[in-house]
Amino acid sequence: MAFPSFMEILDFIGTFAFAISGIRLASAKQFDLFGAYVVGVVTAIGGGTLRDLMLGVTPIWMTNPMYLICSGIALVWVIVFGKRIINHQVTFFIFDTIGLALFTVVGVEKTLAMGFPLWVAVIMGTITGAAGGVFRDVFINEIPLIFRKEIYALACIIGGLCYGLCGWLGIGSVINECISGACVFLVRILAVKYHLGLPILKGEDE
Repeated sequence: MAFPSFMEILDFIGTFAFAISGIRLASAKQFDLFGAYVVGVVTAIGGGTLRDLMLGVTPIWMTNPMYLICSGIALVWVIVFGKRIINHQVTFFIFDTIGLALFTVVGVEKTLAMGFPLWVAVIMGTITGAAGGVFRDVFINEIPLIFRKEIYALACIIGGLCYGLCGWLGIGSVINECISGACVFLVRILAVKYHLGLPILKGEDE
C-alpha cells in the first residue's frame, strides 16, 4: 500500500478538522449520534463533492473510504472529550479555520492539476473550503457563516491568489501549500481578532 502524499495528508487533516467543527455544533444542539455524524460528514466532504461535480470527476469520498472513516474518528473524538470541545467556541473556531485553510489549498491544487486556469482554481478552492460550512450551517438551522459580516470566503480567495503567486515565483509545491494554507489561516484569525469584515449592504429605509 502506497504511503499517502503530502496533499492527501492535508486532505485527511482538513476532513478531520471540518468534521470536528460540524459534530461539535451538532452536539451543542443535542443531535443524536447519527445526526451528529451526518453533519460532520457533510461538513467534511460537502465542499469537495461540489467541487468534483463541477470539475466533472467522481467525488473523492466515493473512491476512498478514508473520508468517512476520518469523520467517524472525529465523532469518537468529540464523544471522548465531551464538554471540553462542545462548550468552547474557540475549539470550533480553530478546527473550522484549519479545515478552511487546508481544503482551500487542496481545491486550488487539484483544479490546477486538471489544467484549469488560476481564476477557476481560486473559485474551486473557495468552494472546497467554504461550501461544507454552508451545508453544515443549513443542517443545524443557522445563518451560514459565509454570509455573515466576518471574512470567511474572502480568506479562501486570498489564499488561492497566494498559491498562484508562489507558483509564479517558482516556489516548490510543498512550501507553496504551507504558505497558502497559513495565509488563509492568518487572514481568518486577524479578521476575527480585529473584527474585520466587508461593508454591509443596507436597504433604502436604513
